[in-house]
Parts: sequence; C-alpha cells; structure tokens
Amino acid sequence: MLERLTENWVLKVLSLVFALVLWFFVMGERKLEVGYAVPLELQNVPDGMIVTNEVPSLVDVRISGPRTLLVNLRPTDVHISVDLKGLQPGLTSFKRLEERLNIPSGLKVTRLSPSFVDVKLERIREKTVPVKVLLNGTPAEGFRIAEVRTEPDQVTVEGAEGELKDIHEAVTEPVDAEGVRESFTLMAPLNYRGKYTTIKGQGAVEVKVEIEPLESPAEEEKGRNNQ
Repeated sequence: MLERLTENWVLKVLSLVFALVLWFFVMGERKLEVGYAVPLELQNVPDGMIVTNEVPSLVDVRISGPRTLLVNLRPTDVHISVDLKGLQPGLTSFKRLEERLNIPSGLKVTRLSPSFVDVKLERIREKTVPVKVLLNGTPAEGFRIAEVRTEPDQVTVEGAEGELKDIHEAVTEPVDAEGVRESFTLMAPLNYRGKYTTIKGQGAVEVKVEIEPLESPAEEEKGRNNQ
C-alpha cells in the first residue's frame, strides 16, 4: 500500500502544486462586488469664501472586479475628492463622481449614491451688531430697573454674507432680575446660533443692571413742584 502511494511521488506532488495554483488563480479571478461608505472631501476652498449648503460627507459606492484586487482594497484607501480651486461665488454641480474615485484600474463602479453633489460658495464678510440683554423677571416690589448696559455694547459677526443680511443683533442668555433690590454685574454668554456665521472674539459680555427704588407718590409730587 505504502509502495503504491509513494510510486511516482514527484509527479503527484507537482500535480498537487499545480492544482493549488490553479485553484488560487480561479478564485482570484472570480468577480466580486463590495459596498463602501466613501468619504467625500472638498479641497482647495478659495480664500475668503465658505461652503454654505449641505454637502454629504459620505458617498455609498459599490465596486465590482477581480477578487484579488478587491480583497486588497482597504476602505480607508478609498475617497472622492472635489477640487474647488478657482471657483467663484454661486452654485456649482459636480457630476460623474465615479471619475473622481481613487480605485485601481480593473475595478468598476456599479453604483454610486449620490451620483453628484452641489456646492454653494459665498464670500466671508463681517458685520457689527448691537448686543441685546435678555432679562427675565422683575425687581422686588418698590424697585425698578433704571438702566442696563453691556461691555462691549457691540460685537462683530463673521461668516457668509447671505446669512449676515438677516442678523441685526446679538442676544445674551437670559439674565435673572427676579426679586432683586440692588444693582448687579455679571458675565452673560451670547446666545448666538448662526449656521454659517460666528461671533468673533469671546462669546460673552459684561452686563450691568442698575436697580433703584421707586419714588412714592408724595416724592413724585414734590419733585414736580421743584421743577
């Protein structure tokens, strides 16, 4: 039995090796299709401009090709780049995103969603607006708010010029004045939620609230007589 197994052993080993090579070759050439969530990168945004529309950060891509190529394609190696260099303000459509995909030749994109993206560019501008204090509550009985001041009394907002047109003030977080009898000073954060604009510098202002007692009717009458 052993003698028969070892008979022509060289040819048998060579046959086995050949069969293995053929198997790997056939498996390697089998077509596969794999799905990826590919990052979409916006490059070279022109100086002094900002993207002011929603652009997807990921694109669903299905790629088919020889198994040997696809198994070596790591998801982190695949991305789509959109070059914004030299663009002017306005809306630009980038179609045929599959041509911007960095995959080895021999692989084919079978599905891509979305298949195009729109990019809107606007110029970055600045605008100075007054600060408005949002007061909550009322002073204690017999007292009133004489004056409210902030330091600074204006702030600069920076961002897309289209959004800046609708911004006319910067409002603080609520400042509680309920039941107070004395003047007070505190730092109040600015409650600003711009989509494509931000406040330059610190996001808080100093708020000074002057409280004074109300005059009695007799005192008011005396004041009028002295005038």
